[in-house]
Amino acid sequence: MFERIRHTMLILELLLLKSVLIRTEQTVCKRQGKAQLPEFVKDGALKIGGIFTFYTGYTGVIPKFNRLPPQPKCKDINYREFKFACTMIFTIEEINKNPNILPNHTLGYEIFNACGFSNILQSALSLSNGQDDITDEINCTKANTVQAIIGHSGSTPTIGFARITGRFHIPVISHFATCACLSNRKEFPSFFRTIPSDYYQSRALAQLVKHFGWTWVGALSNDNDYGKTGIATFIKAAQEEGVCIEYSEAFESTGSKTSLTNIVDIIRTSSSKVIMAFMSHREIKILVDELYRQNVTGLQWIGSDAWITDDSLADSQGHNLLIGSIGFSVSNAQIPGLGPFLQDINPSQFPKSMFLKEFWENVFQCSLSPSSKLKACNGSEHLKYVKHPFTDVSDLRFINNVYTAVYAIAHALHNLLSCKQQKLQFTNGTCAQSTTIQPWQVVHYLQTVNFSMNGGETLFFDSEGNSPARYELVNLQKVTKGTMEVATIGYYDATQPRGQQFTMNNVNIIWGGGLKTVPVSVCTESCPLGTRKAVQQGRPICCFDCIPCPSGEISNTTDASDCVKCPFGYWSNSRGDECIIKTVEFLSFTEIMGIILMMFGLLGAFLTVFIFVVFFHHRDTPIVKANNSELSFLLLFSLTLCFLCSLTFIGRPTEWSCMLRHTAFGITFVLCISCVLGKTIVVLMAFRATLPGSNVMKWFGPLQQRISVVSFTLVQVLICVLWLTLSPPFPYMNMHYYREKIILECRLGSAVGFWAVLAYIGLLAVLCFIFAFLARKLPDNFNEAKFITFSMLIFCSVWIAFIPAYLSTPGKLTVAVEIFAILASSYSLLICIFIPKCYVILLRPDANTKKAFIKKNVTLT
Repeated sequence: MFERIRHTMLILELLLLKSVLIRTEQTVCKRQGKAQLPEFVKDGALKIGGIFTFYTGYTGVIPKFNRLPPQPKCKDINYREFKFACTMIFTIEEINKNPNILPNHTLGYEIFNACGFSNILQSALSLSNGQDDITDEINCTKANTVQAIIGHSGSTPTIGFARITGRFHIPVISHFATCACLSNRKEFPSFFRTIPSDYYQSRALAQLVKHFGWTWVGALSNDNDYGKTGIATFIKAAQEEGVCIEYSEAFESTGSKTSLTNIVDIIRTSSSKVIMAFMSHREIKILVDELYRQNVTGLQWIGSDAWITDDSLADSQGHNLLIGSIGFSVSNAQIPGLGPFLQDINPSQFPKSMFLKEFWENVFQCSLSPSSKLKACNGSEHLKYVKHPFTDVSDLRFINNVYTAVYAIAHALHNLLSCKQQKLQFTNGTCAQSTTIQPWQVVHYLQTVNFSMNGGETLFFDSEGNSPARYELVNLQKVTKGTMEVATIGYYDATQPRGQQFTMNNVNIIWGGGLKTVPVSVCTESCPLGTRKAVQQGRPICCFDCIPCPSGEISNTTDASDCVKCPFGYWSNSRGDECIIKTVEFLSFTEIMGIILMMFGLLGAFLTVFIFVVFFHHRDTPIVKANNSELSFLLLFSLTLCFLCSLTFIGRPTEWSCMLRHTAFGITFVLCISCVLGKTIVVLMAFRATLPGSNVMKWFGPLQQRISVVSFTLVQVLICVLWLTLSPPFPYMNMHYYREKIILECRLGSAVGFWAVLAYIGLLAVLCFIFAFLARKLPDNFNEAKFITFSMLIFCSVWIAFIPAYLSTPGKLTVAVEIFAILASSYSLLICIFIPKCYVILLRPDANTKKAFIKKNVTLT
């Protein structure tokens, strides 16, 4: 259908060019075909043309171009279009009465009622050629072209004739054609408009959709230039705003029933609940009627200015489905005197107008022809006694565009005839005369007009013929018979900086579907804090999965595209929406594990001191004397230090504590093992001393015992000094083992030093175990070696198990393993060597006498 219309437009353009050639080449001037007559005419020195469609629809056949097509049959009166024409008449008469504009000149008009695309083009050709017959058969250069044309309301018809009139530089000012394609100065060099281009409306609608959080919408449009261009611009702008389009469909009121049914099915099955309808009132009326018949409800409509305030929608069956619709419309205005003028319209003013008679009969439900079955009327009726949309001047949004367009032409003609502004130089440097005005001159002065209407906003045209883009955001809140009640809920001004263009006021909004809150229309619910969006394969970016941020990364905004890594020393919380300082882990005195280990360490030290006191108190008894009391006391002292050195491993590691804990542990344990080794050697030497002729005890008396203990200990001291000098242990914040926390530990510095300390302790322990093992079968009076053997067996087992446990446990568990090894080995020595003797001293004092001691074969060591 659309291609055929373009074909028709091209044929008519060629016919126009042919008629121009005929007029210039033929010597006899003859009208080609029958001229289309205007609906309203008034003579004047300067004349303005108007093209309006007083009917909503028409029936006709598609022309085949093999014969003259018949005139289409118009139907359904469009009161708004008729009001446009009457406003044009009112404005021209107002200007004619104004002595400050075009003094000594009168404005006339020719207004066509063009129904159907071909009629609209024919009307434009008539205004371009003139209607007067030329009687001079030789001079065919007489022209009666209007100075400018106002119209049409539709973008596609306007494109058709504006492209033609542009070839002859005849200015066209539209009050309602919003297609952005008309801003192309190459194709439409003489086109202007007093309504903003859809280029701005589409972007405003995209910002509106984004403002309410609708990221998943459907898009519908007319299947013509207006709808396709507008919806394409909207889709592009919406995608720039992060809005996704679930579907985009187009249809025409003259299209098939199947295409309409398919669109309704798409709407019903779609998941989006917001629909952007970039179409005229004719298409939206047909669509909502079909939705009403199929009971498709619960939709939020966003409308273009072509239908959002159109009162004719109130007559549709499904008008209630549109309640809650929002969209942009041009600003409302007041035109003083227009209301009474419309009420005074009467068929007698234009006796040749057939439409005005039809209008009159429709309003008053009467007939101006006596033969009709309706009641008779004679034109004396008055419109002021009838409540009718035609006389309603409460909403003059687009009416004001016609009013402004006429004034723009008048100001341009006034400046032209006054030689104002740029003092355009014409032939011989003179100003233009009303009888010699050329269309291109009017175009030039239209481009430079700049005036204010009734102290309101200033009108001017940019280089593309567009007026400033200012809109009101309106909300359809109520529909009554023949009237749509809207409320202004916001504003849009494209002349403002980005970010300040769209504003809302505090008017309550009625939403579509009967909702009291803002409808939700998203493909996927917003991703909460702590998650990021992951686009679903093969679907738009608005359809996504919410993936939790990995450990160490956060998202503190909804619908975050990516998670952000936490700074050094920080980690994500459990919700993944905030970076918190990493937990510092070390074995402290305040946690359960630290308290338990500390208690066992202190308990061991207390028991050792207790045993020391017991031994000291009974130092003169046989059992204490027989057990080498000097080494016993030194061993108890070293065991006390062993228990206490375990406490240095608990608490926050510092530079001094790290050096102290390992060296104190190494030296005290060597001192302890040296004492045990000394006791074991004494046992062996004592046995050998009982053999005949043996004098070995003189080589291992008390002095030699002291020297051996000191010597063994000094070796460990030397190892520790070298370790501390070359590469000592130091506190270290380990951030690699655990990503979510910091392990505060003591690094060994030199691993060789640490393992040398352990190896030396192990060497002494192995020697002690071997000597004790060799002495285990000595006579019963030397049986302490059995206890030493058992204690060293436990000691060695503990430290052998310590090595893999130490290497495999992380963080504070490493420290706990080391403390456990220290305590376990210390308790093994304490219990195995001293507890049996304490039992005899405290619980068997009768056995702690020399007589009983010898009699019962108590060990004499």
